[in-house]
Amino acid sequence: MAPRLHLGQRRSIDGRNDLGPFHLPTHHLLTHAVVVGMTGSGKTGLVTVMVEEALRAGVPVLVIGVKGDLPNLKLAFPSLDAARMGPWVEPEPDDDDGVADAHVVEAALAKHAEGLREWSIGEAELAAHAASTMVRVVTPGSDAGEPLHLLSALERSSDAWAHDAAAKRARLSAAISLVLRLTGRDGDPGKSREHAFLAVLAEQRVRRGETAALEQLVPEILEPPLAVVGALPVEQFLSARLRAELAADLNTLIASPSFASWRTGQDLDVARWMEKADGKTPATVVSVAHLDDDERALVLGVLLEEVLTWTRSLPGSSRLKALVVFDEVYGFIPPHPASPPTKRPLVALMKQARAYGVGVVLATQNPMDLDYRALSNAGTWMLGRLQTDADRARVMEGLGEDKKKSELGALVKMLAPRWFVVRDAKTSQATLLNPRWAMSYLRGPMTQSEIRRATRSEQEGERELAG
Repeated sequence: MAPRLHLGQRRSIDGRNDLGPFHLPTHHLLTHAVVVGMTGSGKTGLVTVMVEEALRAGVPVLVIGVKGDLPNLKLAFPSLDAARMGPWVEPEPDDDDGVADAHVVEAALAKHAEGLREWSIGEAELAAHAASTMVRVVTPGSDAGEPLHLLSALERSSDAWAHDAAAKRARLSAAISLVLRLTGRDGDPGKSREHAFLAVLAEQRVRRGETAALEQLVPEILEPPLAVVGALPVEQFLSARLRAELAADLNTLIASPSFASWRTGQDLDVARWMEKADGKTPATVVSVAHLDDDERALVLGVLLEEVLTWTRSLPGSSRLKALVVFDEVYGFIPPHPASPPTKRPLVALMKQARAYGVGVVLATQNPMDLDYRALSNAGTWMLGRLQTDADRARVMEGLGEDKKKSELGALVKMLAPRWFVVRDAKTSQATLLNPRWAMSYLRGPMTQSEIRRATRSEQEGERELAG
């Protein structure tokens, strides 16, 4: 029997009959899932539970977090211990020292323990989960978590050209698109002459086993080590004047102190993130809450292109081998004609990832501006409370329901917090879901300093164990 995710308790759609535990077979997520719910509906809690259950089933997870809530996955403590949980409990509003007093910590711990107890989760289950999972938080453009070198496909050598040139070329293209967009230029590989020119220069270098750092590319832009690009002489393809302007813009980018943070840290390597190590199933949380909207779109565009390239490198499978979770996808997969850098890879993942054993979960509290033609590929929908008529109508339209007559539309208006209507294409009827209590301590969005503290604390603990 395929592994199943214990997401909570199930009730009949009218709420009258308790139908027992809600178990979602892992392979149902191969047709992807969409989670929708307004602020306070419990959407983030449900997403957290889905990630925890995937990890318990041995499925590696990549989580993209826009609001800062998902780093809470690092707060899945191995025991109900006030000393561990205390530093993460919010103090009372009038607390002068900013540290929760003992009675506040005890109350929070008691509430967390009672919530877990209602779902038969005790010390043994917490310890087993902590021992079998590994959660890392990656923070592009920041060293709060693990920093990420977004241009590693350009600036660090790789042997990928020897065995997977197509994948390497796709990574190179995404990195060049990011660089051009950071200079305010068109980064579309199919339209931008600057993109094509830089791609040719960079590929020549990396195929020779060299790097294509921007400092190395700038001189070659001014004095190209080639005579033609495609079928045209270099000067006809991109004149000396235009090349000089491009070199000047890249040089300005290189000189910018803030740009240095994009070029330090680990390589962008989704395959490595998804590898199990020491018997532990990994969850990688890429947190971009600290970035502005434009930066998020650029960074996540590069990341998702890498996810798509990695997905296509996998052998075909009918079982769930990995899960990609994107919490708050609003603005990143909008309807036509809008096309941010994230849209193309997201749409491709929704259409193609299932064939490779990769499931996608997209969640949002704002369902208005989403491309529902792309989301129609999702087989499972989990609908929390939607207060506005416009939100409900938009979701019902995406589900193919009659906006005026839909019983689902009326139901999601009345849902209480932490209740969801689930419609699964593989089952015959919609049901209600009350998600279980999360094992992770959900203390709200984590700031950069809190992510730094959680990461450093874990690293110090690992060093103590090693010593």
